[in-house]
Amino acid sequence: MAEIVGLLGKGGQRLAERVLGWNRITIRKGKKELDSGDRVADQFQKRGRKRSEHHLPNLMDDIKEIVNPVSQADPTLRSTRIYSPLTAKEIRRRLQTDKAYKESQLPVGRTISNKLRDMDIRPKRVKKCKPLKKIPETDAIFEKVREVNKAADDDPDTIRISLDCKAGINVGPFSRGGQNRIEQKASDHDFNADKKLVPFGIFLPELTESHFWFSIGSVTADFMADRIAELWAKLSRRFPNVNRLVINADNGPESSGHRTQWLKRLVDFSDAAGIHVELAYYPPYHSKYNPIERVWGVLENHWRGELLTSIEKILGLARTMTYRNILPSTVKMIRKAYKKSVSLTKKQMVQVERRLQRLEGLEKYFISITPEVKMG
Repeated sequence: MAEIVGLLGKGGQRLAERVLGWNRITIRKGKKELDSGDRVADQFQKRGRKRSEHHLPNLMDDIKEIVNPVSQADPTLRSTRIYSPLTAKEIRRRLQTDKAYKESQLPVGRTISNKLRDMDIRPKRVKKCKPLKKIPETDAIFEKVREVNKAADDDPDTIRISLDCKAGINVGPFSRGGQNRIEQKASDHDFNADKKLVPFGIFLPELTESHFWFSIGSVTADFMADRIAELWAKLSRRFPNVNRLVINADNGPESSGHRTQWLKRLVDFSDAAGIHVELAYYPPYHSKYNPIERVWGVLENHWRGELLTSIEKILGLARTMTYRNILPSTVKMIRKAYKKSVSLTKKQMVQVERRLQRLEGLEKYFISITPEVKMG
C-alpha cells in the first residue's frame, strides 16, 4: 500500500483513502517500514486495561480454593454444570478475610462473577442440590477432607484418586431420557434387559485423568482393589518417586471404612506396593462432592441421547467422552465374575485393625495404612 501511494506522489494518501478506502494510519505505518527497512510490530496487546490476573497473579487460584470445597455437580447427572452456594459478593469478602487481600486491590463483584462463569461455575443455590440429611460430624468431616486433599495436592510425592461406581446400565434399546437428532424408537423400561453393565471409575483430580472399567457382575471390594492395583502398576512407572496414595470415596457399602474385605485388600496392596495409603471419605448424604461425580455427569450427558444396544457401543461412547477436553485414559471391560459378600471373621479382622490408624472421633472416615517393612 505504501509503495503504491508513493507512486501517486503528492496527495497520494488522501486519494488512496478516498478512492480505495485505505486507512491513512496503515499507509503511514507502511511508509515507516519502507524508510527504515524494518517491520513495525503491532502492539495491540499493550492497549486497554490489563486483566485482574496481571495485577493479582494468585487471584484465580485463591478463588478456586474458596469455591471448590463447597462446589458440587448436578446430582441428577443431567448437565455438566457445577453449582456453588457462594455469591460473587461473598467470595470477594472471603478473599479479604481468608486470603488477606485489601479491598482496594480486588476487582468488583461483576468481574469476580465473570471469572466464575469462565470456570463454568454457577454461583447459585438450587434446591435439588441441598443435602437431604446432615449428621453432627458433617462439618468436621468436610474440614478434614479439605485438609487431607490440599496436603495431597501440594505434595509432589503423593497421588490423590477419587473412586466410585454407578448404577447398572441395561444393555438394550432402552430410553435414558435424552434426545438425538436421529429419530430412534426406544423400548419401555418394563422389559427385562438381557445384560447389565456396572461402571466403575477412578479419577485423578490434579491430572484431570479418568479411568473406566465396566463389569458384567457386581462391583465388589475385591473388584475395586484389583482396579487400584492395576492402575498403580501404570502410575508407579510414570511417577517413580510417589510413596503415598490418598483415596477419596463416598463410604459406599463395598468401600466403606468398616468393610472388612476392602480394608484387608488395601493393607495387602500397601505392603505389595510399599506405599502409604490414606482413605478420606466424604460425609453421608454428600457423595455428590466426590470429584468423580462430575465426570459421571459428563459421561451421562454424553450418551443419554443414545440407545445403548450393545456392550461395544457402551465402551465406544465412553472412549469418546471428554472431561475438560481430555479423553479417558482407560476404558476396559472386565468379564471376571467376583464373588459377593466376602468378609473376614472378627478374629481375622484383629490382625487387619492393627495395621490401621484411624482418626480419633472420625474413625470411619479417615484411615491411614503404613506399609509393613519386611526384614531381609
